[in-house]
Parts: sequence; structure tokens; C-alpha cells
Amino acid sequence: MATEQRLRLPIGIQTFSEIRERGYYYVDKTPVIERLVHQNKYYFLSRPRRFGKSLLLDTVRCLFEGRQALFEGLYLHHRWDWQATHPVIHLSFGSGVMRNREELDQRIRHQLRKERERFTQATFPKTDIPGEFSDLLELAHRETGQPVVLLIDEYDKPILDNILDPERARELREGLKNLYSVIKDADPHLHLVMITGVSKFSKVSLFSGMNNLRDITLLPEYTTICGYTDEDIDTVFAPELSGLDREAIREWYNGYRWGSCEVTSVYNPFDVLLLLQNRAFGPYWFESATPTFLIDVLMQRGVFTPQLDQWETEYELLSQFDVDDISTDALLFQTGYLTIKQVEEPMLGYRQYTLGFPNREVETSLNHALLPSLGVENAPSKRRTLFKHLQQHDLAGLETHLKALYAGLPHDWYRNNPIAQYEGHYASVFYSHFAALGVQVTVEDASHHGRVDMTIDFGGHIYLFEFKVVEQLPEGKALEQIRAKGYADKYRAAGKPIHLIGVEFSSEQRQIVAFEVETI
Repeated sequence: MATEQRLRLPIGIQTFSEIRERGYYYVDKTPVIERLVHQNKYYFLSRPRRFGKSLLLDTVRCLFEGRQALFEGLYLHHRWDWQATHPVIHLSFGSGVMRNREELDQRIRHQLRKERERFTQATFPKTDIPGEFSDLLELAHRETGQPVVLLIDEYDKPILDNILDPERARELREGLKNLYSVIKDADPHLHLVMITGVSKFSKVSLFSGMNNLRDITLLPEYTTICGYTDEDIDTVFAPELSGLDREAIREWYNGYRWGSCEVTSVYNPFDVLLLLQNRAFGPYWFESATPTFLIDVLMQRGVFTPQLDQWETEYELLSQFDVDDISTDALLFQTGYLTIKQVEEPMLGYRQYTLGFPNREVETSLNHALLPSLGVENAPSKRRTLFKHLQQHDLAGLETHLKALYAGLPHDWYRNNPIAQYEGHYASVFYSHFAALGVQVTVEDASHHGRVDMTIDFGGHIYLFEFKVVEQLPEGKALEQIRAKGYADKYRAAGKPIHLIGVEFSSEQRQIVAFEVETI
């Protein structure tokens, strides 16, 4: 739905009625909602933070409460039976931080009490939480004569807030399981159930017995249920685009995919809205709440950073998430730092996924955040120096800078970090240093054996890097391999100067020992 006049930007607004009544931009999600409410009864949706999950649930709430005026001009306005209303029970764990089971139980009881007061002022005998929840669903059904629409937002946040303390996280998980266990037996009182969160905990750990809970996270028909598409940017937000580089918006913020690589990619709404407000590009989503836990896990597990943009995994690993079993794949994917780039099915029923950074914001920001863990101190100053050498195409200065970079890595870093076990640790420093600058970096070949080919397209020049470990191959082989494999051939048509750079590293000296350059 195209917008011609400038409206208000709904930054942080999660209430559908406020957006519709107070003149905010709104991207119409009701076509997808229509499909959802008419197909199944029990749904689960995982999306990264700040993707509009709360607004989605509130839209569903207003729909079933029959608030017709709010939907005027939207897809569903003339396609919905506004007389067929249902009571809506909405629970959310998005606000505050609960540190123990007692605080969680208090929050649950408070919400159940507030919801019950909407249907009756009568007091009920105190019972356990499952009993109170069951009574509420039955009461709402009985009082209205219609089964309940149950919406649970940020269902996993109490656990994620305490994930660094496994014992406490398990305690909170059991408290939530105590609540969610009611849903299965409440089926006669339920019309629709929708549960949203960031992570996908196993059904056994949180939804025991709910085998009918349909996970729509990776279904192609629901890939745009949250987030903005290119079409949304070009139509709904058209009045705001003047003066902004449209292709840069796409490169910086688009690229999230759930399902096959053919599905429509989406933008994180938070990024888009902050960009349109501030009129400047920045890592808005990344800076809003990137967990130190993520950085710590990547370093503890010795993640080879050039591999992040070519991460291969399987479906089971994408969904393997629990307090005692968090796969790196699931952590990076579910939190939104990697997205699906390719899906292959080499055998019927067996799918392989290739993950990568969704966009420039995430690649730049995550690598910048990883640099201190890789031993690079005073990263902003080193980033400015790197930019200066690239801007001036000063390859001699670049060599001096990179040698100083490795010389400055603390000795303790080699001893204390698992990634030092890999002879490719220097390649992680090299790649992340360039990627953190925000230049266009393409990793062409990556392995755990100290070898990575990297291309940088910046300032009208192309730089091709080939890395070798001299303890594995004789000196002089890096540049020779660039020539032998014809890496430069596919770039010749661009008409840009091409710099072939053979970088040779000694794992014993922990330093670059050769930096050979040829410009063509």
C-alpha cells in the first residue's frame, strides 16, 4: 500500500491501535495473518529481537477483538467477519529481568490476575499456576461463549536473560514449562494459539506433549510475516527516501531469509526506522542489545571468523537450542547474526543449509566486536589506520600496519584462547580486521588449515589476498598460487586496478614473514 504523505515513524511502537490511530507508517501484514489464522490452530514463530513480533501479536489481538475501524484501508478490512469475535488472552515476558523462580512466578500470577479481571471481578481460591491458568482459559470461554485466542510473546526471554548461569536458567525453564504445560489439555477452550520468541527451545524441554505445535519459522509462506520487504520500503516509506542511497540501504540492512534462498528477503524494521529518522547509516540493531554471551561463545569454541559467511549446517543444528545444549549454528542463526543463503537437498528429506551474514551492518559490527577477543587492542585506532592505507592504495603502508597488528597481539592471547590451536588463527585476525572496517570483503576459500583467499573491492581498486603458512609450504607460494589459479581473471572486465598480494605467515614467529605484491 503506497504512501504519498509523510507520516510518523513507529520507532519502538508495538501497539497496533496507536500506530493506526496516531498517524504512523504501517506495513500491512494482514495478508499473511489471514493465511495463518485459517490454516492451523497452534503456531510457533522464532525471529530475532526487534523484528516486530510484539506488533504482530497485537495486530492479531485487535483482529479477533473485532476492532474493525483500525483495519480500514488494509487487506483484511473487507475480508473478515467482524461479528465473529473471540476473547484474547495475551501473556508477555518481554519487560524486566527475572532472576529466580520466585520472581518468575510472581510475574506469571500478576499477568493471570490482570487477564482474569477483564472477564470477572469474582475472587477465585488460590491454587498453583497451572490451575490458575486453566481456570482463566475456561472462564474466558464460558463468559464469552467463544474459545480463546492465546498469544504468548517473548516466551523464552526469562531463560535467555539467565543463559550464562545454567542452573538459574534451568530453574526458570522449569517455571515456564509449568505454565505452558496447561496448553495441551486446554484444547477445548482454545481457538488459536500463537507463541513467539527469539530462540527455539525443544518441545520436550518447554512444550511437553504439544506435538501439534506448528513451527512456521522456516516456512516460505511466512518468511515476510515480520520485517520489511524491498517493496515495503519503496512504497510505504517512499516519502522518506529522498536524499538516501537506495542501493546502500539494501546492502546495509536487507538480507534476512527464513526458508529457501528463493524466498523474499527482509529488513529488520528497527534499522530502517532509525535510518529514516537519523538520515545516517549506522549499526542500529547491532548496538541495541548484542549479548556479550554471543562473543564469548564464539571465542570459547574457537570459531574461525572467515567461515562465518560460509557456514554449513543442517536443519537439526539450526534448531538445537536448550540450556545444556546450544549449538553454535542455532545461536548465530536464531539470534539473527547469520541467515540462510543456500538450501540444498542432496537426498530426499535431507537438507543442507549454508548460512552467511544477512547484510553489511551485521558483518561489520560482529567482526568489530570480535576483534578484542582475537587479541586486537585499540581496534578503532587500528581501523582508522587501515582505512587510510586503503584509501591511499598504500600497499607498503598496509604491510607495515599489518605486521604491527600481529606484533601487538598479547602473548597471553595465544596461550589462553582455543582458536590459537588452529593455524588459521591469524586469518581470523586478518579477515575480521578488514570486515570490521565495513569494506566489501569476499571470502573465496576458507579452511582451518591456515589458508584463506580474500577479495576486497574498495575505492576503485580490487585487492586479491592469498595466505600461506610457511611451515606448511615453501616461501613464495602465496603469490604464485594467485597467478596459477587465475584469481584475477573474473575481475579484469571491471576495468579497475587489481593488486595481487601473497601474504605468508609463520606460525612459529607469529608474524607475517612475506608480503609480496603485484599490480595488474
